[in-house]
This record gives sequence, C-alpha cells and structure tokens, in this order.
Amino acid sequence: MALFKKRTVGKPGEWYYCLEHKKVEEGPECPNKDRFGPYASRTEAEHAMATARERNLQWENDPKWHDAPAGGRDDES
Repeated sequence: MALFKKRTVGKPGEWYYCLEHKKVEEGPECPNKDRFGPYASRTEAEHAMATARERNLQWENDPKWHDAPAGGRDDES
C-alpha cells in the first residue's frame, strides 16, 4: 500500500467531464482514466459526450481508417 496518495494535477479554470460520476468538475477531481478534458469552459465540458459521439462517427466513416468491415472479418464469404 502506498504511503502517499498521488493527487491529480490541474489548473483553476480547466473543466473536465467525469465519466464515472457523469458530471462536470472544475479542476480534476477524479483520476485521468475516468474523465475527458481539460476543456476551456464549463459549457464545453457539459457537451463532452456529444463531442465524443461526433468524433467517433467521423472516425467510423473516415475511409483512411477503415481496414475491415465493421462487425466481422474481412475474409468472410
């Protein structure tokens, strides 16, 4: 067991979206693995999930990154 707990680092005015608690927080309160950010404003952090959905959709439809058909192997008949 560690003697000292590592604190998350952040600057005042940086906003994050916590995936674990599904809330916006100023400065990182939760570990990196559980959050998106930093964002420049609270509003940007509030829209983090929508931004992620849009970026995922763009990535899924980008022909440069599509090596195989979704949901299957590329050698199916």
